Amino acid sequence: MGYEVEKSEEEWREQLGEEQYAVLRQAGTERAWTGELLDEERAGFYTCAGCGNELFESGTKFDSHCGWPSFYDSVRPEAVELLEDKSLGMERTEVRCARCGGHLGHVFPDGFGTPTGQRYCMNSLSLSFTPED
Repeated sequence: MGYEVEKSEEEWREQLGEEQYAVLRQAGTERAWTGELLDEERAGFYTCAGCGNELFESGTKFDSHCGWPSFYDSVRPEAVELLEDKSLGMERTEVRCARCGGHLGHVFPDGFGTPTGQRYCMNSLSLSFTPED
């Protein structure tokens, strides 16, 4: 693997529970419009639910009307890992946590009106939110 945080599949299952494990460790996707963080509007930081790696700042979150929390940039380029994804007969770019390899979602070049033109479409189950004090 080569990630800073490495655990056995059994350890991940125990830590995450069934739904988070399916998304973070098996590249699943939560149903659109169901994620707890979709409508989160407070200032703060979004971290990886698997390892706590800081991933996104609330100021980069925007409503893309896609059904999942969307961000136009990561907190720093090395926080995430971008991989080619040709599953399901599509060509997409998968986003993983660079610290533990957890699946976060996908990034699309259709973030019109954002400073980067990117839409990081993330699963709420992959993220934890820490509000600013």
